[in-house]
Amino acid sequence: MTKTSSHRGRRARLSGVITAGLVATGLVATGSAAPAGAAQLREVMFVGNNWDGTADVIASTGDFGRIGRVNIIPDREERLREIYLNPIKLIFFLGIRHGPGEGHDQFVDDMYTTPDGSAVVASRPSFADVVSVDLATGGIRWRFPVSGFRSDHMAVSPDGSRVAVSASTSNTVHVLDIDTGREVGKFATGDKPHENVFTDGGGRLWNMSIGEVNTDLDDPALDFTKGDRRITVVDTATFRQERVVDMRQRLDAFGRSDLSDSVRPVAFTPDESTLYFQVSFFNGFLEYDVAGDRVTRLKELPKNPGTSDDRTTFVNDSRHHGMSMSPAGDKLCVAGTMDDYATVVDRASLREGPLVPAAKPYWATVSGDGRACVISESGADQVTAIDFATGRKLLSVPVGDHPQRVRVGHVPQGWAGPANG
Repeated sequence: MTKTSSHRGRRARLSGVITAGLVATGLVATGSAAPAGAAQLREVMFVGNNWDGTADVIASTGDFGRIGRVNIIPDREERLREIYLNPIKLIFFLGIRHGPGEGHDQFVDDMYTTPDGSAVVASRPSFADVVSVDLATGGIRWRFPVSGFRSDHMAVSPDGSRVAVSASTSNTVHVLDIDTGREVGKFATGDKPHENVFTDGGGRLWNMSIGEVNTDLDDPALDFTKGDRRITVVDTATFRQERVVDMRQRLDAFGRSDLSDSVRPVAFTPDESTLYFQVSFFNGFLEYDVAGDRVTRLKELPKNPGTSDDRTTFVNDSRHHGMSMSPAGDKLCVAGTMDDYATVVDRASLREGPLVPAAKPYWATVSGDGRACVISESGADQVTAIDFATGRKLLSVPVGDHPQRVRVGHVPQGWAGPANG
């Protein structure tokens, strides 16, 4: 079997696992403060529709209603001409389509708005770049081609001034000025850099490299073929490497040498003392003591009886992909990607709540008021809000084709989309 898997229209098949009769409740919008000096901004959520090349903008609380849509690839024809005239670029472009893209081009991966809410900055894997799209006009303000042939996950600094992007084929993270697109630093990573997280008030940047996820050499005995996977931590003033965490050693010491050391999405506790992380092929997550430098607990989540255990059928090796933490740090929200559900887990006891049916959920984030976990259902073209307090589904909102990353951002008050439509 190939790793390309069509999940369009796939629905949850959780007979015997999910408690029936989930009760939907309402979310009361409490509002949230805009950045200092930006009283005319509205907090929203950007949903990146990867295969569409668009981003839907929805309310960050309440009914999560759709506000507008942004075309992230207004320069599509120009970029395609460049690619088709360059044989090497074309090889990688088609490789992305038939590898991580599951037969589709990957036009928008990650997004963050500028502090003044005038533009959204997005990574575009198939175009191997990062662009800033003006939210008033829809035009491109700046474009930064990453090294290599694919851009991936990003992170924004706490002050909103810098954005970090993984260049997955060159094993590099670029750090850019969010307003100008000028590179202010870069650093080397392990193979296939993926998730990025700023910590220590922006003083450090963590990168998780996931290695090769597009081969069928998925048997645990062949794990070494997946490449050099590690967490790289750098000082953001100098971009010098401060720390390297090889989870292989930590997992072995924990007694789980059977698990992959490919660290996928992560979530820090509010005090940044503890890291929760997902790994390839595993239906669950692990807990890591940052100061003690050791894995401390593991949580295995239920398997969907309708999901094959054949690892080669998992999309990009990720059985579960996406997690977030409640603002209080007491709950984790986990996207069970290949098992077609999401669930809220109590952090103290590691007991999971109701398994909320979801079609290939690919990401999990926190609503603007902190009361809900918002997941992207890439197999159903919608986002779904889940109450952190009860673990139950609140509502779903339709979006574009194959939503993945969901990020909180800001737009001008009254904004309903760029002038170019």
